Amino acid sequence: MKHIGKSLAPDLVLREMLHLCSELLGLNRGRILLADNLEAIMELPPGSSLQVTSASIRYAYGLTQPECERGRFRRGEGITGRVLATGQLIIVQDIDHEPTFLCRTVPRDDLPPGPVSFIAMPVRVGLSTVGVLACHRIRHRFRSLADDLSILGILATLIGQLLELRFTVEQRTRSLEAQNMALTQALEASPARYGIVGTAPALLRSIAELEQVAATKATVLLLGESGTGKEMFARALHLASSRRDQPFIKVNCAAIPETLFESELFGYEKGAFTGAVGARAGLFEQADRGTIFLDEIGELPLSMQTKLLRTLQEGTLVRLGGKRELRIDVRLVAATNRDLAHEVALGAFREDLYYRLNVIPIQLPALRERSTDIHALAIHFLNRFNQENQRNVNLSSSALHRLQAHSWPGNIRELANLIERMVLLGDKAVLEAVDIERFLPRASPAEALRARAIENDRLPRSPATGSYTVRPYLPAGSHALSDLQEALRQQAGNRSRAAQALGLTLRQFNYRMLKLDGKPAPTQSHS
Repeated sequence: MKHIGKSLAPDLVLREMLHLCSELLGLNRGRILLADNLEAIMELPPGSSLQVTSASIRYAYGLTQPECERGRFRRGEGITGRVLATGQLIIVQDIDHEPTFLCRTVPRDDLPPGPVSFIAMPVRVGLSTVGVLACHRIRHRFRSLADDLSILGILATLIGQLLELRFTVEQRTRSLEAQNMALTQALEASPARYGIVGTAPALLRSIAELEQVAATKATVLLLGESGTGKEMFARALHLASSRRDQPFIKVNCAAIPETLFESELFGYEKGAFTGAVGARAGLFEQADRGTIFLDEIGELPLSMQTKLLRTLQEGTLVRLGGKRELRIDVRLVAATNRDLAHEVALGAFREDLYYRLNVIPIQLPALRERSTDIHALAIHFLNRFNQENQRNVNLSSSALHRLQAHSWPGNIRELANLIERMVLLGDKAVLEAVDIERFLPRASPAEALRARAIENDRLPRSPATGSYTVRPYLPAGSHALSDLQEALRQQAGNRSRAAQALGLTLRQFNYRMLKLDGKPAPTQSHS
């Protein structure tokens, strides 16, 4: 037990066990045979078992190297093989009178004259017999056989526990080494190559996932709050893929009027509508052999969701006003800060398209989940905006600490905008913490509503971090309706401003009012 506490190295601990059996108990030529398919057995889930096909001597005391090399037994072969097959202890009182005793490892002539016993004890891990603890015992001894068997039983149990513990540690170590390698590679290569600033573990995990799927053609769905850098990640995915020399087309679905979606995405033929004086390739055609990035894909109208699904499944499209199918090879990257599963439940997003998009979801961390990166990001934006505006504004350590203490509901975009204002409006060469207070934003109506929702525990939490997920998301129910009505009241009935305050488009705002209240929002002056 003392040696087990000091080390998990089997060579040291198990050989010492056999040495003590020989020196103190006179149980000679001890050997531990382990299954040749031990790794496969150890990787089985709990409650499972796997047959041992054969076993070999892995650890021994009192045996020569040639004797150890001969010590290999198939399942059911000789005494050792029978223990492997049955999982039961076998005691041979006299090896000279046991026809199944093979004397393979140690020839009979090399053993002392007179009766020699052989004890073979099973070694178990879980439900599986994974090996055999065996030794010779000279018959004429003062110690009772029962005492020797008791000690060997204890040792066999310890061997099984040690093997299980060692395998668990090795498995965990391999997992941690793989994660460390992935994070190290992301740290060393990705930020420099893609322009992504930061070394926080949450960020590096997202980069590692990105690089893992970059070489495939699978659709990737970038998830995360607004302002977490989805476009930069989409470009990074494109640059890390074999399509890096082909087009990268970015589409902001929230910026396209509903009536123009089809012609913008899929193009049109001459005469398709008034003013279509010639044919035009859509954005999907322009992205052929490259990558198309559909940002804010939750804004896609239901009618266009059907056509997009068909294009993704079949790899073809038909221009507006056309009849001919055009084959395209496009890798789709989509992004949203909305809960698409919730939108599916509301009927605002097609379920089949959701599952088609959600092949490889990658969660981008909010800035509060990578606060250690705020210092590097602030310096990065400071250098950029100083250079762009020919300024020389710097931040003191106290100012940087103040930035790290801020909650940053707007994430990286908010930080970048704040640093730009500091550069343009700062009246000192070095800004201290007190100097940047006037630049920090005050709580907006949307943030006030969000704070109230957090108090009532009505905002969803991330399963991974437990943090609240910030998104233009209002769950169904009376509270959600009251939030819509409160925003409308604060904006004096102006629906466009109320929607903007809640982080919604006007279409989303009206849709929720209709869904929750059963009638559209009242028409008010927009002046």
